[in-house]
Amino acid sequence: MEYYEKTLEEVNGYKGRILSLDVRTVELPNGKIAKREIIKHPGAVAILAYKTDDTIILVEQFRNPIEKTILELPAGKLEPGEDAETCGRRELEEETGYKAKKFTYLGKIATTPGFCDEYIDIYKAEQLYDGNIGGDEDEFIKVCEVQVDKIKEMIKKGEIIDAKTISAFMMI
Repeated sequence: MEYYEKTLEEVNGYKGRILSLDVRTVELPNGKIAKREIIKHPGAVAILAYKTDDTIILVEQFRNPIEKTILELPAGKLEPGEDAETCGRRELEEETGYKAKKFTYLGKIATTPGFCDEYIDIYKAEQLYDGNIGGDEDEFIKVCEVQVDKIKEMIKKGEIIDAKTISAFMMI
């Protein structure tokens, strides 16, 4: 049986540079009324970049919401009007300094569907070659090369906790 919540009203509570927070009033399947707080995000792209057949490029950066430096796939948000592949190619070069001759779509994940509408498209990048590292002024990123056969163990040990990174390895 499929359940559905009918939206009765939606009010914006906050609009920031990257996301907004809306409050929806919904009618539940049983007829009762409830509120839903929803983070709206433009979407993002993550890149599983193979330097060689057995080595991938990960980035290490501090993530303020969890107050930790984590190891993750290069990724970034979609700019207005930008398609996912263009975003992925841009972010790969900006964050790692590499471009890819081969760029293959792997799939899409809903990051936190309980409160956020963000989707992340995931691509596999191969046949890397040098580009120009760039990035935002407020990003401090360390590029890391990691052996593919070590990734599963790093996930099990909690050394990799990023959901998009873990999800990407389920897609290959």
